[in-house]
Amino acid sequence: MALLEPRLRKIIHCDCDCFYAAIEMRDDPALVGRPVAVGGRAETRGVIATCNYEARAFGVHSAMPTARALQRCPQLILLAPDFERYRAASRQILAIYRDYTPLVEPLSLDEAYLDVSGVERCRGSATLMAQEIRARIHAEVGITASAGIAPNKFIAKVASDWNKPDGQFVVRPEEVDAFVAALPVKKIFGVGKVTAEKLNRLGVNTCGELRAWSAAELTREFGSFGASLYRLCRGIDERPVQPYRVRKSLSVETTYTPDLRDLASCRSALLALLEDFRRRFERAQDRPPVHKAFVKVRFADFSRTTAECVSSAPDEGVWLRLLDEAHARSPLAVRLLGVGVRFAAEAADSGPAQIPLFDPAPGG
Repeated sequence: MALLEPRLRKIIHCDCDCFYAAIEMRDDPALVGRPVAVGGRAETRGVIATCNYEARAFGVHSAMPTARALQRCPQLILLAPDFERYRAASRQILAIYRDYTPLVEPLSLDEAYLDVSGVERCRGSATLMAQEIRARIHAEVGITASAGIAPNKFIAKVASDWNKPDGQFVVRPEEVDAFVAALPVKKIFGVGKVTAEKLNRLGVNTCGELRAWSAAELTREFGSFGASLYRLCRGIDERPVQPYRVRKSLSVETTYTPDLRDLASCRSALLALLEDFRRRFERAQDRPPVHKAFVKVRFADFSRTTAECVSSAPDEGVWLRLLDEAHARSPLAVRLLGVGVRFAAEAADSGPAQIPLFDPAPGG
């Protein structure tokens, strides 16, 4: 028996094109037409945060180590991120979205879902609203954005990639079945590289092929995620657009060059890291109660471990003990340390106790 959406919605997914690089090119027109990337320096094991399309033509992409990006594109112009400017632009964009609907769910500084069901603006047309929003972003912020319009979040997000850059794509309700059937399984929300490879080994490459599997078979192979696979491969996504995201944890982390060779140097580095964490924690307004403290360690071979404990008011001693526990799990030098807290699930899920997405601290 076919599954049906509980109700038809009009969802827009807006995504700015190479956002950080776009802001840099807007503010320095001399960069236009040249390969530009924003990210960390190669000598500090940096990675590319984003790059423009000229850089992508050389095979550069986000999350790529900067050293590799420079090998592929020696003329790459590498810029350090300037989060204050990016956040200022993001606030402008968010204000534009909220002119159309209060149901705006930001995913990052440069993308968001909008539920415009029942909105009368633009004669109620989500397509016309998306066009108008994109035109305003270009006129008021000075960068371009792409959009996907569909009956649910999953399909809208996929559709926003269809006509990038500076374009949009609509998937109407009657087009959902055929549109989703042709999608590669890696496009399914929640399917990462490992799950996609497993599906491919099982002979499943498209959502249409995945539909041959029963819910029970998918649950047997993929556990609780099997139910999501069963619904999403049929284009069914009931997740609502949520105007706020509940903060479940707060942390800071740093990669060290050179590696930290022993526990004493790790303890010293952790104390400095805690100062940064405390500043961010104090700026986080209306935060839920703390439930756990944790320390994250990544070793020289890129393996990582996390030590945590229940603590409603962790202090320096708690984090140092967690560091000692995590550090003892490998004899290797340490390349990254992270420290943070997890908030109580009951309070985090209750609604009012939320931290704004655009927290002043970078990376919030």
